[in-house]
Amino acid sequence: MTSASLQQATSAVISPRRRFSELLRHPLPLGGAALLALIVLISLVGPMIVQNDPLTVNMAERLQSPSWKYPLGTDAMGRCLFTRLALGAQYTLGITALVVAAIIGIGIPSGLWSGYKGGRLDAFIMRFNDGITALPEFILAIAIAGFLGSSLTHLMIAIVAVKWTGYARIVRSVVLSEKEKEYVLAARVGGCSTWKIMWRHLTPQIMPPVLVLAALDVGKVILTISSLSYLGLGAQPPTPEWGAMLNDGRPYFQSAPELMLIPGAAIFLVVMACNLVGDGLRDIFDVKGS
Repeated sequence: MTSASLQQATSAVISPRRRFSELLRHPLPLGGAALLALIVLISLVGPMIVQNDPLTVNMAERLQSPSWKYPLGTDAMGRCLFTRLALGAQYTLGITALVVAAIIGIGIPSGLWSGYKGGRLDAFIMRFNDGITALPEFILAIAIAGFLGSSLTHLMIAIVAVKWTGYARIVRSVVLSEKEKEYVLAARVGGCSTWKIMWRHLTPQIMPPVLVLAALDVGKVILTISSLSYLGLGAQPPTPEWGAMLNDGRPYFQSAPELMLIPGAAIFLVVMACNLVGDGLRDIFDVKGS
């Protein structure tokens, strides 16, 4: 049993890596990743090409049409829309990356420990999890962000507080199904510590569903950040976050609809790209939808 179990453990570690190579043969996630890479490239290189200060107010050039100087025109304060959109991408995507990393950093350890150890800690984590998931995520995020105050830091805390539970629940369910299998039992018999079993043998099994959920959640997190910023609970003026740009352009929708359409289109493209990557990863890893 030991030899077969060790072989199963080895295949469990290698299998996700081999599956990841299938990305090269799937156009769906590659197309989404290419679109994301293009948006990131524009956000980094664009301000070097179009050197307009995205924060400087110039009322003499407000609501200008697209030109060589202002490729996307100017907003109601005379600021370059292109450079604000590029800088906004850095804010929006950077915040999203930090939020998703924090969610994973909380969800994986709590789900691993809860599923493997069980007992009172498992009951406490799951009941706390149930209490959070019983409420609508967006409404709860609004309540937390409103209680803490309007800022990007508080916005990030609010989103992490309501999103980590989904990862913990998925990780726990995978651990519960894996911890009684032979390769885990063989590791216990071989004298492996609890931490070594969790991180060396169980973590490779939970990564496929976590990667899929994270890829799909990037789009949801971007929408949540933009929505809360649109409501005034996130980025504050003059920060060019995409949701805040939508809010700034709202009074001018009839006279200058591009002030809302341009950041709205940027949000749409990023969310679509993330969903393409997530759907492709779900097909590659054969992760069943919940």
